[in-house]
Amino acid sequence: MAAAYLYCEAVTGSQAKNFSYGIRLLPAPKRRAMSAIYALARRIDDIGDGTWSDERKFEELGRTRALLDEIREGSVEPEDTDPVKVALAHACTLFPIPLDCFDELIDGMEMDVRGAQYATFDELRHYCRCVAGTIGMLSLSVFGCSDPKRGAEYADTLGLALQLTNILRDVREDAGNGRIYLPAEDLAAYGCKPEGFGLAVPPAGEAASIASASGEDFRGLILFEARRAQGYFDEGLRLLPMLDRRSRACVGAMAGIYHRVLERIVAEPEAVLRGRVSLPGWEKAYVALSGLLGGRSS
Repeated sequence: MAAAYLYCEAVTGSQAKNFSYGIRLLPAPKRRAMSAIYALARRIDDIGDGTWSDERKFEELGRTRALLDEIREGSVEPEDTDPVKVALAHACTLFPIPLDCFDELIDGMEMDVRGAQYATFDELRHYCRCVAGTIGMLSLSVFGCSDPKRGAEYADTLGLALQLTNILRDVREDAGNGRIYLPAEDLAAYGCKPEGFGLAVPPAGEAASIASASGEDFRGLILFEARRAQGYFDEGLRLLPMLDRRSRACVGAMAGIYHRVLERIVAEPEAVLRGRVSLPGWEKAYVALSGLLGGRSS
């Protein structure tokens, strides 16, 4: 069991820089459970983003659903060779982890494999809730909450804010992989074409707006989506007073890191068309420490 948790913590530390900064602030049982949750979520994400054929991806996602059924049935043995399954099964004996959320996460990943695009924001919001709101619900089951009903609503909203920030941060990379998440209705409102996200843009420091001769207003589009994400941050962060100190520091650190990324995008919308916007390690550590000490994390 200890080896299974160590494996999950190693996966989290190496693959989830932002997430790992937050869960380091948790007491050991919660930290281990969150690592198990992340390790399975990462596996699901890696299947969707991998190089397998679509048919193979659907097969692997189906196997993951079967893994969840084993945990539900209580049939996972400590000697099982899958450390993620072993760790998550044990975590479920300590915390009321809603495994159905993983099924929703798989639903979202299947949308990616099918190459789903989103005509409206309502359609995108459903996808975001599958791939991010579910993580909020899974996390809340480990953290605990003084008002479970309202806390669940705020956790879902905060997950939406984080995923919208992810979409903006990765817009160029996703476009290069043939994925456009921003709603078609928003692209049309700003005269933008999906292929525009892969075009060359002015280098940093040049005074130029992201607008082509055809009138595409990428800058306006990015700022519009950033304002939307900010609204969800404002609402979702109401979750923090409902959590205990260590859990509040964890959520504050993770949300604070993403919020700082969003602030950088607002300050320089052009940056997202040059590549991924990120924070240096020292700044992530500062945000995490600030949250633990009770200061502002964003």
